[in-house]
Amino acid sequence: MRRRDFFGTALAAGVGMVAGPRLSAQDEPAGRGGTPTPTYQAKVEKLFKSPDRYPNALEAMPDGLWVGDQVSERVLKMDWETGKVLVDFVAEAHNTSGLAVGGGYLWIGCNGGGTAASTRQFNRPFDKNYGEIVKCDMKTGKQVEGYKTPWGSQHGTTWAKDTNTLWAIAPGYNFAAELDAADKFRLLRMVNIGGGTGHGLEVADGALWIMYAADRQVKKFDIATGRLQEIWKLAPMDPDPHGMCIRNNYMYYCDAGLGGGRTPSPGTVPQLICRFPLTKT
Repeated sequence: MRRRDFFGTALAAGVGMVAGPRLSAQDEPAGRGGTPTPTYQAKVEKLFKSPDRYPNALEAMPDGLWVGDQVSERVLKMDWETGKVLVDFVAEAHNTSGLAVGGGYLWIGCNGGGTAASTRQFNRPFDKNYGEIVKCDMKTGKQVEGYKTPWGSQHGTTWAKDTNTLWAIAPGYNFAAELDAADKFRLLRMVNIGGGTGHGLEVADGALWIMYAADRQVKKFDIATGRLQEIWKLAPMDPDPHGMCIRNNYMYYCDAGLGGGRTPSPGTVPQLICRFPLTKT
């Protein structure tokens, strides 16, 4: 589906579209009225490594950190402090690029064919060449239901606890979508997030947090207005950013190594889980 057709269909169906600021992710953004957007330098702390090489999706839960690998499709729940594996299974997913926990299920954003998953030496019956969100059993990773995303490639996926809705990044269209998981993934709202390869995604305190893999930065948007509120930048020698989540005022992210088809940065540490405080100093 072409971009114009997709947006036309969505608007005709009554989907809310929050345009937000028309900014390029490569430009130094400014808020409304020409006021520069508050920008902070992330102080990254290296924690521990995931057992598999290509961790690409994270989700924060009180009892552990959920990690999804984009090549093996292995899903783990790890201890927050030690990295000890608490839950371990291979999910019925394909090129895992987003992970959400909510409503008693695991929701996996699948990027389909391409990137690191396309070079693996094995295939599974549930591999597909298109973007999809799959609803899985939290104990086994077995698929309960699948939803082919109309926007194609699928990256970050997260569960909004205050609304019991699912949010997903559509990287080809540069927006984040709110979905009603209880109503066949009905599209409720779209928020423009700009370019820069939006990947990691979190919803917290009325804001959308987006981690941009190509631009090595995080942006915070007001959900209601789409206004860009703040930016966090990674240093050149910090590990590469992919999946992301927030817990106790810390942003956790993972380095998927050579995944994504991009040249790794000088600071890449494949498999690493790290974090930085969201403390504005």
